[in-house]
Amino acid sequence: MTIPVVTGGAGFIGSALVRALLAQGAPRVAVIDNLSSGREENLAEVRGLVDLHQADIRDYARIAPLLAGAPVVYHLAAIPSVPRSISDPVPSHEANIDGTFNVLRAAVEGRARRVVYAASSSAYGDTEVLPKTESMAPRPKSPYALQKLAGEYYCSVFTACYGLETVSLRFFNVFGPRQDPSSPYSGVLSIFMKRLLERRSPIIYGDGEQSRDFTYVEDVAELCLKAARAPASTVSGRVYNAGNGRRYTLNETWRLLCRMEGVDIQPEYGPPRPGDVRHSQADTAAAVRDLGHAPRFSFEEGLRRTLEWYRSTL
Repeated sequence: MTIPVVTGGAGFIGSALVRALLAQGAPRVAVIDNLSSGREENLAEVRGLVDLHQADIRDYARIAPLLAGAPVVYHLAAIPSVPRSISDPVPSHEANIDGTFNVLRAAVEGRARRVVYAASSSAYGDTEVLPKTESMAPRPKSPYALQKLAGEYYCSVFTACYGLETVSLRFFNVFGPRQDPSSPYSGVLSIFMKRLLERRSPIIYGDGEQSRDFTYVEDVAELCLKAARAPASTVSGRVYNAGNGRRYTLNETWRLLCRMEGVDIQPEYGPPRPGDVRHSQADTAAAVRDLGHAPRFSFEEGLRRTLEWYRSTL
C-alpha cells in the first residue's frame, strides 16, 4: 500500500489526522479501525478519499497486508483509558501491547518506511518537577500508562534491531471536536462540554486542583505530520512530548467554560480515581527543536471551537 495508513483513524484524534493528511496533499488515506470506539461518521466529509478497513490490530493476519509498502504508518489505535485499564485490564493489554507489536512487526515485514506512534504522557506518572522532560525516568501508575510505555520501548527496539524508522509522541490530554462524551471513560473536557450545554454540574474526581496540559487536536495532528517528515538521522527511535507546555486545573477550566457560556454552575466532587496523576505539563523544547512543533491554538481558542462543535451536534 503506497498511501499513508492511520490505525485508529475513525477516532477523534485519528480522524483529525486523516483530514490533515488529505489537506496536505495525500491522494488517499487508508484507515484501520475496529470501530469499537471510533465512528465512521467522524470521516463523513472525506469518506470518498478514505479506504476504511474494519479490522482489529490484534489480528496480525488481517492487518499485515494493509501495512505493506506504506510510506508512513500512524499508529493511534488503542484502548486509551486509565480507569478502563484498571477495571478491565485484559483487553487494554491485548490492544495496547499485543496490537502495537503486531503493527511494528507488520511494518517491518511489509517494508513500511516509518511508524509514528501515539504514546502517552501518563508514562511519567507523578513527578516532583514540572514541566516533564523526556529525560525523566518513567513512573507509570496504571496498566494503561505501562502499556503505552512498553509501546515506546518496542518502537526504539524495532529501530535498533530491524532498522524501522519510528517516532513516539507522548500525547498530553488531547481535546477537540468529535471526542465522544457518552462513555464514563471519556476525556474530561468532552464530559465538561456536554454537562455545560445541558446546564448540569460535572463530577470532578478529587479536589479539582489537579492540572493538565490540554492540547488541541489539530495541533496534535500537525505534529504527527511533522514527525513523519523529520530526518530519520535526528528523530528515529526517539520519544517527544506532544503537549502545549502549559497547564490548567480542572477547577479553573470549568470556570472558564462557564464564563464562555455566561452561566454559574458549581461542580460536584467525587473521590480521586486510582491511577490518575496529580499534575501534567510538557516540556516541548525537544519537539520544537527536532520536529518544528508550533501549536497554533491557545487553550481558550481550542475550547471555543470545541464548544461550538458540541453545540451543533449534541
